[in-house]
Amino acid sequence: MQKRTLGNSNLEVSAVGLGCMNLNWAYGPPTDKQEAISLIRSAYERGVSFFDTAEAYGPRLNEEVVGEALAPFRDRVVIATKFGFDIGPDGEFRGLNSRPEHIKQVAEASLERLKTDRIDLLYQHRVDPNVPIEEVAGAVKELIEEGKVGHFGLSEAGGATIRRAHAVQPVAAVQNEYSVWTAVTGWTACARRIVFALASERPKCKTFPSLMRSLTAPATSSIGTFGSTRCW
Repeated sequence: MQKRTLGNSNLEVSAVGLGCMNLNWAYGPPTDKQEAISLIRSAYERGVSFFDTAEAYGPRLNEEVVGEALAPFRDRVVIATKFGFDIGPDGEFRGLNSRPEHIKQVAEASLERLKTDRIDLLYQHRVDPNVPIEEVAGAVKELIEEGKVGHFGLSEAGGATIRRAHAVQPVAAVQNEYSVWTAVTGWTACARRIVFALASERPKCKTFPSLMRSLTAPATSSIGTFGSTRCW
């Protein structure tokens, strides 16, 4: 398996990572826990070292499964998880919440569920319009200084937001959905704006790596397939 370094962050990950969301949440019925653990470990045996989860997946259950699956080789993998939602005790979603005190509470709970002493890459799952991104980046910076988090990432954020966050705490990764079920041309235009915004200030992050340079995917809608759309 080839490796990738996320910009200048020194965070090395496998070229192919495993997003674990669907094992417990979102699309289709949840996977049996032992089967999910076996799948994650099988991915590791095949060279995958980058595993992505979130508090929101399950909610919370996905982190527990990922933590248990990766425990035997924790120091040889990179775990990414996310904060950003207000989730009640019974799993109900009550909106966004990226207040600094909440970020720290979620991080502590994620550490426990993941059975680890640090989160390699911590993303803000969705931008919270009620909390300045500088405060979000500052809270993650404090967690990094405490040794509880390794690197900071953003999910579904625009170029201006990324730039402001990066000025407080270097952004190591940006995660945006790319799917044949989304509007390909709109996503590509957004990606270009983000990459150009980042490139203008030479940030220490890597956004949309080689995927963006030669990716071909069918553009689809409810009425069928329109053909292939080359991105970049």
